[in-house]
Amino acid sequence: MWCVFYGETIPMSTEKKEIMVGGQAVIEGVMMRGPEFLATAIRRKDTTIEVKKEPFVSITKNHKFLGLPMVRGFVSLIEMMKIGFTTLTFSANRAELDIDEPEKSKEKSAGRLKAEEILSFAFAFGLAFVFFVLLPYKSAEWLSLSKENFLFNLFAGCLRIILFVVYIWAISRMKDIHRIFEYHGAEHKSVFAYEHQAPLNPVDVQRFSTLHPRCGTSFLFFVMLISILIFSITDTIVSYFLGHSPVLGLRIAYHLLLTPLVSGISYEVLRLSGKNIKHPLVKLMTAPGLALQRITTQPPDNEQLEVALVAMKCALELDISDHKNVVFLED
Repeated sequence: MWCVFYGETIPMSTEKKEIMVGGQAVIEGVMMRGPEFLATAIRRKDTTIEVKKEPFVSITKNHKFLGLPMVRGFVSLIEMMKIGFTTLTFSANRAELDIDEPEKSKEKSAGRLKAEEILSFAFAFGLAFVFFVLLPYKSAEWLSLSKENFLFNLFAGCLRIILFVVYIWAISRMKDIHRIFEYHGAEHKSVFAYEHQAPLNPVDVQRFSTLHPRCGTSFLFFVMLISILIFSITDTIVSYFLGHSPVLGLRIAYHLLLTPLVSGISYEVLRLSGKNIKHPLVKLMTAPGLALQRITTQPPDNEQLEVALVAMKCALELDISDHKNVVFLED
């Protein structure tokens, strides 16, 4: 689930520069991405915190065109989806070492890990397509809304949002997912503390909120809302040239092709909202995402906060000497 990723632009008071930090909750841990490093911290059964740290520079930094406004949003989305699956697979494999029998506790081969990653991606994509694309569109068609482009997309878009919220609520009832949501809360609290230059220890970080306006949950809401407008305009233009409303298959096809545009606009809106977070309109726009975060983020305990802090400090190359149980994994 990618909505647990978000990106922050944090201005530092001591230097006039911006530092990008984002993260994602994983199984028994947190992944954080800094300007130059990506770090995933996992809490093992013996209470140690295993850290996998690797250099990372976004492709948008190395290719000027991919870093342009409206382009960087979709590129970043694909980039973080890939990183998200990789880190989730990594955390699942580390968790298996604490669950399996000792004689079976062997790390999987690189080939098997890659195959599982590809299959997981394919299954998730297929499931998402059925529930969040095909079902809303077929429902709108069954209600004979195909000839009313705006009503068609408004109904499909609202149904998509309802299905998304119901899906999130349903999986939150699962014990393992609830625990991941606790790590999601730890991630938000850690970034909030860093943003406010508070002491980076679990006790002080606990006082911060788990709800952050620039969470990826807000990004997904922007995508779903903006898509209603973009798809309605496009459907109207296509209908004009065709002389009739597009058939469902064609409509789905070019709507999918418009995904980069929709995600690009949503990304820019999210960045803009981050710089004007106190504006009443921005507060209204981020309200749905914050409301959903009451499900996707849960209050973490101090041990979970420590994991998130270790991940963030490693990603930002901060001192971790106050954490005595950290073990770095080699590739």
